[in-house]
Amino acid sequence: MIRLITIILLSILSTCPVPCHGQQPDRVLFERLVTSTKYFEGWHTQSKTPGHVGYGHKIQQGEHFPNSLTRRQADSLLRSDLIQHYRLYSRYGKDAYLLAALSYQIGPAKLLGNTRYPKSTLLIRLEKGERQILPLYLKFCKWKGKAIPSIRRRRLVEYNLLFSP
Repeated sequence: MIRLITIILLSILSTCPVPCHGQQPDRVLFERLVTSTKYFEGWHTQSKTPGHVGYGHKIQQGEHFPNSLTRRQADSLLRSDLIQHYRLYSRYGKDAYLLAALSYQIGPAKLLGNTRYPKSTLLIRLEKGERQILPLYLKFCKWKGKAIPSIRRRRLVEYNLLFSP
């Protein structure tokens, strides 16, 4: 019962316009973010990718999802996750969409920094007003220390769809 209520609340929240620190997300850019994330993440099931469901939602402690998560439920969950990531970077203006796309895949700690990771050079450059960030953005294409061509292609597509010079 609690799972059903959680899914219903997430779907309601994701379909309502959600202000992000006082500003409304740009609908076109947000839809590009959602569409590209769906495309590159693909469909996750707990049996194939333990710890992830739908379009890459990372299952948090205490969350439980049915094995038969619908595409609509997964879409709502994705939108909710992306709004949360967008909010983390909303102070970066239009760059928040690009940062949210990256953060959704690698986690916010690798960008924002914490006790384990320093703040990323990408954010530092954006804060200084530097706009030549493509080489820095493309550095986030490694998995287990090895550059992966498919992740690099994903970064290029995200950059072209979501970055505003």
